[in-house]
Amino acid sequence: MVHKVRAVVAREKNAPVSVETILVPDPGPGEALVDILTCGVCHTDLHYKLGGITDDFPILLGHEATGVVSAVGPGVTEVAPGDRVILNWRAVCGNCRACKKGQPQYCFATHNATQKMTLEDGTVLTPALGIGAFAEKTLVAAGQCTVIDDDADPAAVGLLGCGVMAGLGAAINTGEVKRGESVAVIGCGGVGIAAIAGAKLAGATTVIAVDIDPRKVAMALSLGATHGVDSSAEDAVEAIRALTGGFGADVVIDAVGRPETYKQAFYARDLAGRVVLVGVPTPEMTLELPLLDVFGRGGSLKSSWYGDCLPSRDFPMLVDLYKQGRLDLDAFVSERISLEQIEEAFHKMHQGTVLRSVVELVSADELVEAGA
Repeated sequence: MVHKVRAVVAREKNAPVSVETILVPDPGPGEALVDILTCGVCHTDLHYKLGGITDDFPILLGHEATGVVSAVGPGVTEVAPGDRVILNWRAVCGNCRACKKGQPQYCFATHNATQKMTLEDGTVLTPALGIGAFAEKTLVAAGQCTVIDDDADPAAVGLLGCGVMAGLGAAINTGEVKRGESVAVIGCGGVGIAAIAGAKLAGATTVIAVDIDPRKVAMALSLGATHGVDSSAEDAVEAIRALTGGFGADVVIDAVGRPETYKQAFYARDLAGRVVLVGVPTPEMTLELPLLDVFGRGGSLKSSWYGDCLPSRDFPMLVDLYKQGRLDLDAFVSERISLEQIEEAFHKMHQGTVLRSVVELVSADELVEAGA
């Protein structure tokens, strides 16, 4: 059986997206069909729209999602129809060299659904991050589904599917922030503020938010940062050192991903401190640092892929913390919108006026019935 559903499609590079009817097949071996409840509008979707990730248009956008499994294919044991799930793009293979070393969070062979979703004329769609969740239904590999409790707001917990998890994980998993440490986060968009939340959750006592936009610094201060630095008005490195006894922070997280911000992170850390890069650079960017400084400052320089997240480990734990009131995921939901408002949401994202716009694929009443 083929399902006709509404979905948001980017047909060509840097063109407005459109809401269209697409065809989604029933699941085959190892696959799951998911009814989407909510999906966050992530910067990665904007990168797809602008052609920054692939030229393989048309693209079915959306990936930061919660849903309910409606059907599974042969051989699927991870999930069953009726399960509430968060979708992820790290479907662990279990057989690659990372998995065999006991490091599945670095799985090098994550997989997606084998069958293709298409436009009505048969044109094959490229699903964003192998998910494609700006749609009423989507088809994914069963391993891309992580079962969670159904009594949490899907709009909030669905953000763990990408950006919020990337920031939380950059602090907790990659940066390994410890109780009593100092942490500076450069860039206070959704990922950066999630890193601030992660540092606070891990027990950091000094959490410094740095951004060139004072509005974002103010938002970071309201969401857990202990100090703010407007780097359009003062030198970020000197400000971070001044707030840490002149030494620099134990951990500095670059949530922007530019050579300028990485150099700030590098020089704003204490000796033997850790630098974590979670902001995604563009292909043409290069970095030059004195090699003697790399040697002389010691410590570690790390890149954080998806917050070094293992969905089966991290999602249920973080959902529990959210339900206990210890992790305020609701604060990341700036607005709830429809599929037709996604183009406007991209504009707001570019302006920096929202942390996350979240598409609700079902009505408020239906969300209540679904357990939200």
